[in-house]
Amino acid sequence: MNEKRNINALIEKEAPSLNNLLDPEDVKEFKAMTAELRDTWTKKQVFRTETEMRFSVLNDLKYPNRAAKYWQCVREQNVYLEQMMELSFQCRRNEAKIKWLEKKLDKETDEYRIECYKIDLDEKRYGLANMQLIAKDRMREIKLWSRLKKEFNDGTFDDKDVNTHQLESYHTVMKNKAETLTQGSSQPEVFNVLGQLRSIERVKKSGEMIYNKKEQLTDGLGEESN
Repeated sequence: MNEKRNINALIEKEAPSLNNLLDPEDVKEFKAMTAELRDTWTKKQVFRTETEMRFSVLNDLKYPNRAAKYWQCVREQNVYLEQMMELSFQCRRNEAKIKWLEKKLDKETDEYRIECYKIDLDEKRYGLANMQLIAKDRMREIKLWSRLKKEFNDGTFDDKDVNTHQLESYHTVMKNKAETLTQGSSQPEVFNVLGQLRSIERVKKSGEMIYNKKEQLTDGLGEESN
């Protein structure tokens, strides 16, 4: 089985073809840098680091409490799950094309078609290595979101229904936004922030949220059945 995410052979194989693009001296230097370039390709940042996840995605003004942070972790993890599944389908198609090209090469006798099949095969193998690299980093982020979900879920909020935390969380968010408004803020921005803030405060005061009424109705039905 070929080593996953190893492009050394692909770089070395492609280097002679770079004569069509680069000067001879540049091709020579490119070949000498093969190990370094493989290292760069392997350790390059693909998706977000934990640092970026904590301060950029889960910043305290936008996600002001544990519940808000937890549910954003759920959203982010789900995005990466769906993307991982899509990548898996792409990888299967790519591997099927590799097998198809290998069979074509075994039977082909025309030199031009043989060369085209070889180029397509190299391209597909490089694409497979890229998919493996992306999948590895997607899995890293999926595991990090899992760890963060556990960290923020301290049992003080509903982790089954995202709706139950949002009134309090969005209230805090809108208050944070209102505090950043200045005389230089645009009229639409002020209108949007203050409009949402006042609406949230009205809804909280009136108790008109549907889930609150649903809970009251369920409690009432339970009392009648006793």
